[in-house]
Amino acid sequence: MPNSKWVFAVLIIILITQLKSSNCSNGFSAYSNEQQQLDKVLQLPGQEFNVSFAHYSGFVTVNEEAGRALFYWFFEAAEDPASKPLVLWLNGGPGCSSIAYGVAEEVGPFHVEKDGKNLYLNPYSWNQVANMLFLDSPVGVGYSYSNTSSDHLNNGDIRTAADSLAFLLKWFDRFPEYKGRDFYITGESYAGHYVPQLSQAIVRHNFATKDKTINFKGFMVGNALFDDLHDHLGLFQFMWSSGLISDQTFKKLNFFCDFQSFIRPTAACDKILDIADKEIGDIDHYSVFTPACTANFNQFLRRRNKVGNLRRPYDPCTELHSTVYFNLPEVQKALHVYNGNNSSNWETCSDDVYNGWTDSPRSVLDVYHELLHAGIRIWVFSGDTDAVLPVTSTRYSIDALKLPTVGPWHPWYCDGQVGGWTQQYEGLNFVTVRGAGHEVPLHRPKESLTLFKSFISGTSLPKLEQISDS
Repeated sequence: MPNSKWVFAVLIIILITQLKSSNCSNGFSAYSNEQQQLDKVLQLPGQEFNVSFAHYSGFVTVNEEAGRALFYWFFEAAEDPASKPLVLWLNGGPGCSSIAYGVAEEVGPFHVEKDGKNLYLNPYSWNQVANMLFLDSPVGVGYSYSNTSSDHLNNGDIRTAADSLAFLLKWFDRFPEYKGRDFYITGESYAGHYVPQLSQAIVRHNFATKDKTINFKGFMVGNALFDDLHDHLGLFQFMWSSGLISDQTFKKLNFFCDFQSFIRPTAACDKILDIADKEIGDIDHYSVFTPACTANFNQFLRRRNKVGNLRRPYDPCTELHSTVYFNLPEVQKALHVYNGNNSSNWETCSDDVYNGWTDSPRSVLDVYHELLHAGIRIWVFSGDTDAVLPVTSTRYSIDALKLPTVGPWHPWYCDGQVGGWTQQYEGLNFVTVRGAGHEVPLHRPKESLTLFKSFISGTSLPKLEQISDS
């Protein structure tokens, strides 16, 4: 595999050249402002409530020659957006949609009801704190597309970072009022690659061009893929210590899989992983102590919803509801999904993108080492009931960075209860979220909002004190 530093340097040079030669004149800027208004979402199907904030969705072409266009959905902050930072959210996979997960079941203001046709407001939406931008990346994910069909089957880390940087620079032209605004990146899972790699591309772009458009301040990732060796080590230990697998399988996993690629294991490793899967049984690996989405449980949720419970029960089937909603023609029309390339079924995750992934480095620890010297804020969080990229994996990977600790390990609180634990390192803050699975905001929405507020403000998480509902 080529040296990542050299490749990123070449990509930055190419991108700068393309931007200089593009029509970035005042006429282009006027067109972009007009396009911003065309992107404004007026009303969504199933939205039986009013909101105080504006939101926009549409496409930004990141490569004219190939016809690659990325889909975004942007929500202004609920109050005083002009004073709030801008935050980009990315989901992983590779191949999973930030609209499906980030918006529709985690940190977005609109979540999808069980009928797949109606929406409800998320009281813990992150747009209470910041202007939130969600991006479906790379092409082939969600509504994002390319006119070059082979692009969907030849994605990878390097091009994803380059296209995402190109997207941001063009998006800021469309929304010039956000140029120079404090900017952060957040995400989870395989975005453990996307987020630091895009952060690296931004830092290098800003250094090379002295451009102040992207006023990058830092990033935060959750239950993130860091380093294949340490992620495997922590995963197998978590499964064994949680009583999910046998002693024999635990030993075989460590023997056959310890140095394997996390997304491209060998046949021998795959065979042992299949055995582990059978031993674990029919549970949700992403949240081991909550119900899995089975046909029976989905029917139970529908019956329970009809009798009018005031408190929403945990719903493990949110992905099914989103699949129905975002395939509705009237929803796609409202979100400005007009392009003929998007006529195929919308999916939460694309198997084509995942199976065609061309480059995935075994580790991003080298990227962290570079960014730790860039003076940006870096937070890492982990739900502690995830058996896909568990808290043990994250702790092993952070330990491999060999950072000095600058604060004691201690609990943090939400509503007078322990929300998790935290450790401050030199240049990095690590936070666990108690009782949360892979999608922390789905399982612990109020705690995740508390975490997000602390990250954005750069302040310590609450100690023994109450957090109000407001």
